[in-house]
Amino acid sequence: MKYCKKCVQPDTRPGIVFDAEGVCAACRFSEQMQSVDWDKRERELKKIAEWAKKNSGGGFDCISGVSGGRDSHYQSLYLKERLGLRVLLVNMAPDNITEAGRHNLENLVQQGFDLISFRSNPKVWRAAARKAFFEYGNPVKPSEYMLYAVSYQAALAFGIPLVVQGDNAAIVLGTLDELEADDDALNVDQYTTLGGGNASDWVQEGIELKDLLFYQFPDKDELRKKVRAIFLNYYVKEWSYAGNTEFAVSRGLRGREGMDPNMTGRLNPYGSVDSDMLFVNQMLKYYKFGFGCTTDEVCYEIREGRLSREEAIKLVEQYDGKCDARYIRRFCEYIGITVEEFWPVFERFVNRKLFRKNPAAGEKYSWTSLPSTSFLRDKWQPLFKVGYGLISE
Repeated sequence: MKYCKKCVQPDTRPGIVFDAEGVCAACRFSEQMQSVDWDKRERELKKIAEWAKKNSGGGFDCISGVSGGRDSHYQSLYLKERLGLRVLLVNMAPDNITEAGRHNLENLVQQGFDLISFRSNPKVWRAAARKAFFEYGNPVKPSEYMLYAVSYQAALAFGIPLVVQGDNAAIVLGTLDELEADDDALNVDQYTTLGGGNASDWVQEGIELKDLLFYQFPDKDELRKKVRAIFLNYYVKEWSYAGNTEFAVSRGLRGREGMDPNMTGRLNPYGSVDSDMLFVNQMLKYYKFGFGCTTDEVCYEIREGRLSREEAIKLVEQYDGKCDARYIRRFCEYIGITVEEFWPVFERFVNRKLFRKNPAAGEKYSWTSLPSTSFLRDKWQPLFKVGYGLISE
C-alpha cells in the first residue's frame, strides 16, 4: 500500500493510477488544469450547446442528471443560465429520502426547471440493496446503476440529444484504469461501481428482469447514434468541490443540521444529504480499501489549496470510516436483517492485508451504549499509517 506524495489518496482505490514519482493521476490533472486553454474549451462547450438546441426538435435541449446536491445545483444552473439551454432534470429519488434531500431537490426545481423523478419499487430496491450488501459489501451499488441509467433512458425516450453529467472520475479521482480523462460521459458504465450496468445482476427469487427496467444502462451502440453525453467539469474552469458547494448554498442548498464527523465520517455537511445509507457504505469502503469519505474530501481540499497534507492526515486519522450506530441499525431494518446478522457479513469484507483483528477487543458489541463505531478501530487495527502506507509488524 502506498499513498500519493501530494495528497493522501492510497493506491487501494480501484482504478487509480500513480506515476513514476509516486503522484496520483488526480493530482497531476489538477496541476495540468493550470495550463488548459479554458477559453477554447468554453468555445467548444458553447458549440455543443448550440448543436443541442438545433437538434432538440423544439423540446428540451439537454438532460441534467441530478441528485439535488451541490454539483446538481451548479451544473443545472450553469446549463440554464450560462448556456441558455432548455434543461430537463432527471432524478432517481432514493428510497427513504431525507427531509433535507427532499428540500434540496425541490429547491433546485423552483429555480425554474422541469423534473422527471423516477422511483423504483421499494421492495425491489430493498432486495437489490440486500443482495449487493451480501455479495459485494456495497449496498448502494444497484442505486448507482439507476442513478446513471435513467438519464440515458430518458434521453432516448424523449428524443433529447444531450446528456450532461458533472464529474469525470478519471479527472477528479485519477481512476484512469476505468475511464479516459475526456468529456465523453457515455462511458460512465465503465465505472467499477456500475460494472457494466446490467440489470440482470439483481435478478433473484421474486424479482425478474422485467422488474428492473430502471437498473439497465441502455445499449451503447444505440446511444451513440442518438445521444451525446458530456462531463461538465471537463469544460468549466470554475468547477470545484468548494466552489460548487458555496454556489449551491447561495442558491438555497440545505445541509445536514448538527452533522458530526464522528458519526458520519464526513466533513462537509452538504454531502450525502439525501440518504443515510451512504454513511454505512463509506464505513464498509474504509474496511475494504483502507479509505473512506474523509479521504475523498481532504484530497479535494489539498488540490484546491485549502488544506495541507499534514492537516489532511490528521483529519483522516480522526474521522475516516466513522459511522454512528443509528445508521447501522436503520440500514439493518431497511434490508430486513438484524444487527447481529450484519457483523459477520461486514467482517467477510474486511481487508486482512490492511487490518488485523485484535483478539483482546472481544466478540460482543453493544449498539445501545456505543455512540459510534470508533470501537472498530480497536476491533480491527489498521496495518497502515495514513499518508505513508503499510507498517511493519
